[in-house]
Amino acid sequence: MENTLGNQPPKTWLVESILVTIFCCLPLGIVGIVNASGVESKFRSGDVEGAKRASEQAGKWTKIGFFIGIGVYVLYILFFVVLGVGAGMMGGGFE
Repeated sequence: MENTLGNQPPKTWLVESILVTIFCCLPLGIVGIVNASGVESKFRSGDVEGAKRASEQAGKWTKIGFFIGIGVYVLYILFFVVLGVGAGMMGGGFE
């Protein structure tokens, strides 16, 4: 099989997947880590297409986990802002 990428494997997404796992979305980050961990080993064994697919899958799941995590954080903050405004309008201040 011809190595069209030269001597460089595709992007692994390992660091990004670990950060998404820690800060955003545990299940999707783990899927990203699993795919990211296979990129270099597939590339070194000569499976360039498999390495590309693993890289694409790792990137996909890492990005999905990141955006879901950001969405959850935004909804969380929005919930408490609305709750605070509602409590202020009801006269339930912190007096």
